[in-house]
Amino acid sequence: MSKGGAEALPTAEAASEPDIDGLVGEYVLDHEEHLNAPAIVVRPDEVQTVLSHLKREAGYDHCSCVTAQQYADRYETIYHLKKYDDPTDELSVVVPTTTDDPWSESAAPVYETANWHEREAYDLVGIDYGDHPDPRRILLPRTWQGHPLSHDYDQDQPQVVTLEEHANPLYEDEREQDTLFLNIGPHHPSTHGVLHVKTVLDGETVADVDPDIGFIHRCEEQMCQNGTYRHQIMPYPDRWDWASSGLLNEWAYARTAEDLADIEVPEYAQVIRTMGAELCRIASHMLAIATYALDVFGEFTAVFQYGIRDREKALGLLEQLTGQRMMFNYFRLGGVAWDLPAPREEFFADVRETLATLPPALEEYHDLLTSNEIFQLRCVDTGHLDPDTAKEYGCTGPVARGSGVDYDLRRDDPYGYYDELDWDVVTRDGCDNFARVLVRLQEVEESAKIIEQCVDVLEDWPDEDRTIQSNVPRTLKPDADTEVYRAVEGAKGELGIYIRSDGTDEPARFKIRSPCFSNLSALPAMAEGEYVPDLVASLGSLDTIMGEVDR
Repeated sequence: MSKGGAEALPTAEAASEPDIDGLVGEYVLDHEEHLNAPAIVVRPDEVQTVLSHLKREAGYDHCSCVTAQQYADRYETIYHLKKYDDPTDELSVVVPTTTDDPWSESAAPVYETANWHEREAYDLVGIDYGDHPDPRRILLPRTWQGHPLSHDYDQDQPQVVTLEEHANPLYEDEREQDTLFLNIGPHHPSTHGVLHVKTVLDGETVADVDPDIGFIHRCEEQMCQNGTYRHQIMPYPDRWDWASSGLLNEWAYARTAEDLADIEVPEYAQVIRTMGAELCRIASHMLAIATYALDVFGEFTAVFQYGIRDREKALGLLEQLTGQRMMFNYFRLGGVAWDLPAPREEFFADVRETLATLPPALEEYHDLLTSNEIFQLRCVDTGHLDPDTAKEYGCTGPVARGSGVDYDLRRDDPYGYYDELDWDVVTRDGCDNFARVLVRLQEVEESAKIIEQCVDVLEDWPDEDRTIQSNVPRTLKPDADTEVYRAVEGAKGELGIYIRSDGTDEPARFKIRSPCFSNLSALPAMAEGEYVPDLVASLGSLDTIMGEVDR
């Protein structure tokens, strides 16, 4: 599926490539070859210069992910760069630093999304980013001693976490006496999880917003680093975004590991994966719409329960397919765990029956929600996020597409069976909370189109050619120092995984690129200058799941 029709985009090799060495060759110390992209190695004191050239002159306007790690002889930061117009054109910028002085220039002045990513890298790994605009810990309390992913971290040392009361982010501001500090969360129904939003009001206007995350950090990356590729990692992705994106999460890991180990997936299994993933997308968007109605105007009796009703229909089909309602654990490296439920005809009939209920259901949402005057007053022209700002923060998914950013990895970096099907990427140019709601509602329609076409294909598939898994070795040991970053289009946006192998059956580094993490970092840009009710509406429009933000 291409931006102009049904033809696939050209590959990264076929597309015209910028002359990287011509632009920044004088700063390049070395070249590396990652599986997904070429990589250049640069000095830590020239990060901003290199990234500025790559962004302005080579067009790498999407800092997709920032990975930090420690080797025996160095620390290293990797900036995974892409283009919103063509995410298959990728480049990795590797920045090594010494172990005795792990210091590097900050990329935040070039890519705003690097602000939060570098704070996490400092927090967990211990790299100090000079000139960083906000060099605080982000997942752990500020009084935490040591960096958990550094080699010399003492897990047995005592930790004293102090309680800060009435901590005003604008304490030094000249308006200090005229402002009010307001805590929203961490235990509040409008925060969609354990999130603390530190808010400063100037009269009735939001003067400053500081999302405080980390309350549900569960060491998911570290647990994956202690699991084997073949068997032990796959159950974890379901638990990142548990709302209903399980198969989408599983696909992010599967795509990365399959590239790492050069595993082919049978076409039949790809069709099943695509159908299951879109059922998860519908379930996720239905929950987003239902809870958003509750956030914005307290609508529980109709819209919320209708949303849960339609979500349950999708979960019922997923239960038939996978045996589970949330933690599916259905994908396997090289395919899926088992074939469609028998009798197949009954399963196909159930899918078609469910899809037939969606058009009238969506009409109900438009009647009850998008046509509701109160809902419109709360959402139209609030939570403004223009396209350039969305890109600066690395926003993806419905958040970016609601700002007119035409970016969807299912089409732009095709995987699975998507490029064989007829469907459209949904964008809106409203750039507000209302536009993000409309995108999700229309994406449900597109997901239904994809699922129906998958059912048509599966019904006609020859019985003798229904291969659900390729022949994968029992133990996978990719070559040492092989590196790859791959991503899929999750329900919330770009869900990516970086893996570095060390020659064993467990990853040496496993980094999760959460779409919710980058999307949530844009909240201050959306909410400052508006009112408290607008802040709540903007936060809900991001559809964050804090288990995925914190990981």
